[in-house]
Amino acid sequence: MKTIAYSKAAQKTLTRLPVNTAKLIRSKIEQFAAEPSSLANNVKALKGDIAGFRLRVGDWRVLMDDQGAVLAIVAIGARGRVYD
Repeated sequence: MKTIAYSKAAQKTLTRLPVNTAKLIRSKIEQFAAEPSSLANNVKALKGDIAGFRLRVGDWRVLMDDQGAVLAIVAIGARGRVYD
């Protein structure tokens, strides 16, 4: 299993979300860190200036960067606004 590192912005977003939504997002991140192939249909590589991957969790998107043994969670946001 990879180590998960949250950015300050991602931590702040998680604390402001409803508890059940934050729990769901955390569980999906942990599931991806443990077994990346289990969420293969919800993970895509980002294009353009942003490097990394995005994980789809309902209407929420998790932007992450896979740095070997560390899975860096860069941002968490609503599907239309997280890419800005």
